[in-house]
Amino acid sequence: MALTQVASGLIASVAASTLTGTQTIPKGTLPTGSVLQVVTATTNNGGSYISTTSTSFVTTNFSVTITPSSASNKIYLISSGIINSSSNNARVTIYRGATNIGSSVGMSQTNLGGWAPYCVNYLDSPATTSATTYTMYYLNGGGATAYWGGDGQLTSFTALEISA
Repeated sequence: MALTQVASGLIASVAASTLTGTQTIPKGTLPTGSVLQVVTATTNNGGSYISTTSTSFVTTNFSVTITPSSASNKIYLISSGIINSSSNNARVTIYRGATNIGSSVGMSQTNLGGWAPYCVNYLDSPATTSATTYTMYYLNGGGATAYWGGDGQLTSFTALEISA
Protein backbone atom coordinates (compact mmCIF):
# COMPACT_ATOMS: atom_id res chain seq x y z
CA MET A 1 0.00 0.00 0.00
CA ALA A 2 1.15 3.53 -0.79
CA LEU A 3 0.10 6.64 1.09
CA THR A 4 -1.43 9.66 -0.57
CA GLN A 5 -2.69 13.01 0.70
CA VAL A 6 -6.39 13.61 0.09
CA ALA A 7 -8.17 16.98 -0.22
CA SER A 8 -8.96 17.20 3.50
CA GLY A 9 -5.25 17.03 4.30
CA LEU A 10 -5.53 13.52 5.69
CA ILE A 11 -3.32 10.68 4.53
CA ALA A 12 -5.14 7.81 2.86
CA SER A 13 -3.88 4.39 1.84
CA VAL A 14 -3.70 3.63 -1.89
CA ALA A 15 -2.66 0.34 -3.44
CA ALA A 16 0.75 0.65 -5.10
CA SER A 17 -0.63 -1.21 -8.11
CA THR A 18 -2.90 1.78 -8.86
CA LEU A 19 0.11 4.06 -9.30
CA THR A 20 1.06 3.84 -12.97
CA GLY A 21 3.19 5.95 -15.28
CA THR A 22 5.37 8.81 -14.08
CA GLN A 23 4.56 10.18 -10.65
CA THR A 24 5.50 13.77 -9.83
CA ILE A 25 6.30 14.96 -6.34
CA PRO A 26 5.89 18.73 -5.93
CA LYS A 27 9.25 20.41 -5.19
CA GLY A 28 7.80 21.96 -2.05
CA THR A 29 7.43 18.52 -0.51
CA LEU A 30 11.09 17.59 -0.92
CA PRO A 31 13.42 18.71 1.87
CA THR A 32 16.57 20.70 1.18
CA GLY A 33 19.40 18.30 0.41
CA SER A 34 17.24 15.84 -1.55
CA VAL A 35 18.87 14.13 -4.52
CA LEU A 36 16.93 15.21 -7.61
CA GLN A 37 18.89 13.42 -10.35
CA VAL A 38 21.99 11.29 -10.80
CA VAL A 39 24.22 11.04 -13.90
CA THR A 40 27.03 8.46 -14.00
CA ALA A 41 29.74 7.61 -16.51
CA THR A 42 32.17 4.70 -16.34
CA THR A 43 35.12 3.57 -18.43
CA ASN A 44 38.01 1.14 -18.35
CA ASN A 45 39.71 2.94 -21.28
CA GLY A 46 39.63 -0.29 -23.23
CA GLY A 47 42.16 -1.75 -20.79
CA SER A 48 44.60 1.02 -21.70
CA TYR A 49 45.70 4.29 -20.09
CA ILE A 50 46.56 7.83 -21.11
CA SER A 51 49.81 9.53 -20.15
CA THR A 52 51.29 12.99 -19.75
CA THR A 53 54.56 14.61 -18.76
CA SER A 54 52.79 17.95 -18.30
CA THR A 55 53.09 19.68 -14.95
CA SER A 56 49.88 21.59 -15.78
CA PHE A 57 46.48 19.90 -15.71
CA VAL A 58 45.48 18.19 -18.96
CA THR A 59 42.12 16.67 -19.83
CA THR A 60 41.33 12.99 -19.58
CA ASN A 61 38.29 13.60 -21.84
CA PHE A 62 36.27 11.67 -19.23
CA SER A 63 33.21 13.71 -18.30
CA VAL A 64 29.60 13.85 -17.13
CA THR A 65 26.97 16.39 -18.17
CA ILE A 66 24.04 17.32 -15.95
CA THR A 67 21.29 19.95 -16.35
CA PRO A 68 20.25 21.41 -12.97
CA SER A 69 16.54 22.02 -12.54
CA SER A 70 17.15 25.18 -10.48
CA ALA A 71 20.04 27.67 -10.46
CA SER A 72 20.12 27.50 -6.66
CA ASN A 73 20.71 23.73 -6.57
CA LYS A 74 24.14 22.24 -6.02
CA ILE A 75 25.96 19.46 -7.87
CA TYR A 76 27.82 16.86 -5.81
CA LEU A 77 30.61 15.23 -7.81
CA ILE A 78 32.36 11.93 -7.09
CA SER A 79 35.08 10.36 -9.20
CA SER A 80 37.23 7.34 -8.50
CA GLY A 81 39.80 5.46 -10.52
CA ILE A 82 43.53 4.81 -10.63
CA ILE A 83 46.57 6.92 -11.39
CA ASN A 84 50.29 6.20 -11.64
CA SER A 85 53.48 8.25 -11.66
CA SER A 86 57.05 7.19 -11.08
CA SER A 87 57.66 10.64 -9.59
CA ASN A 88 55.06 9.89 -6.88
CA ASN A 89 53.35 13.18 -7.54
CA ALA A 90 50.42 12.66 -9.93
CA ARG A 91 47.27 14.65 -9.19
CA VAL A 92 43.67 14.66 -10.38
CA THR A 93 41.08 17.43 -10.27
CA ILE A 94 37.64 18.34 -11.65
CA TYR A 95 36.95 21.09 -14.19
CA ARG A 96 33.58 22.72 -14.89
CA GLY A 97 34.00 23.78 -18.50
CA ALA A 98 37.42 25.47 -18.61
CA THR A 99 37.54 26.23 -14.85
CA ASN A 100 39.41 24.10 -12.33
CA ILE A 101 36.85 23.89 -9.52
CA GLY A 102 38.71 21.23 -7.56
CA SER A 103 41.94 23.19 -7.08
CA SER A 104 43.83 19.90 -7.18
CA VAL A 105 41.63 18.28 -4.57
CA GLY A 106 42.98 14.97 -5.84
CA MET A 107 45.72 12.91 -4.39
CA SER A 108 49.48 12.94 -4.32
CA GLN A 109 50.67 9.45 -4.99
CA THR A 110 53.18 8.12 -2.49
CA ASN A 111 53.57 4.46 -3.36
CA LEU A 112 56.89 4.48 -5.26
CA GLY A 113 55.55 4.39 -8.78
CA GLY A 114 52.76 1.81 -8.85
CA TRP A 115 49.09 2.23 -9.68
CA ALA A 116 47.19 3.87 -6.84
CA PRO A 117 43.47 4.50 -6.37
CA TYR A 118 42.05 8.00 -6.12
CA CYS A 119 38.67 9.37 -5.07
CA VAL A 120 37.70 13.00 -5.59
CA ASN A 121 34.54 14.52 -4.09
CA TYR A 122 33.41 18.10 -4.63
CA LEU A 123 30.22 20.10 -3.99
CA ASP A 124 29.74 22.66 -6.76
CA SER A 125 27.34 25.61 -7.04
CA PRO A 126 27.11 26.16 -10.81
CA ALA A 127 24.28 28.76 -10.52
CA THR A 128 22.70 27.73 -13.83
CA THR A 129 19.92 25.66 -15.35
CA SER A 130 21.96 25.03 -18.50
CA ALA A 131 23.61 21.72 -19.28
CA THR A 132 26.89 21.69 -17.35
CA THR A 133 29.84 19.44 -18.20
CA TYR A 134 32.37 18.32 -15.62
CA THR A 135 35.62 16.70 -16.77
CA MET A 136 38.45 14.92 -14.97
CA TYR A 137 41.94 16.40 -15.46
CA TYR A 138 45.31 15.15 -14.25
CA LEU A 139 48.96 16.19 -14.12
CA ASN A 140 52.44 14.94 -13.46
CA GLY A 141 53.96 16.69 -10.47
CA GLY A 142 57.36 16.77 -12.13
CA GLY A 143 60.21 14.56 -13.19
CA ALA A 144 58.32 11.68 -14.77
CA THR A 145 55.25 10.57 -16.67
CA ALA A 146 51.80 10.34 -15.08
CA TYR A 147 49.30 7.70 -16.22
CA TRP A 148 45.53 7.88 -15.73
CA GLY A 149 42.83 5.24 -15.94
CA GLY A 150 44.75 2.18 -16.96
CA ASP A 151 45.45 -1.40 -16.09
CA GLY A 152 41.89 -2.33 -17.19
CA GLN A 153 40.43 -0.94 -13.95
CA LEU A 154 37.04 0.77 -13.84
CA THR A 155 36.93 4.57 -13.52
CA SER A 156 33.65 6.21 -12.52
CA PHE A 157 32.35 9.78 -12.45
CA THR A 158 28.99 10.67 -10.86
CA ALA A 159 27.10 13.98 -10.63
CA LEU A 160 24.15 14.32 -8.24
CA GLU A 161 21.84 17.34 -8.30
CA ILE A 162 21.04 18.35 -4.71
CA SER A 163 18.03 20.55 -3.94
CA ALA A 164 18.69 23.92 -2.29
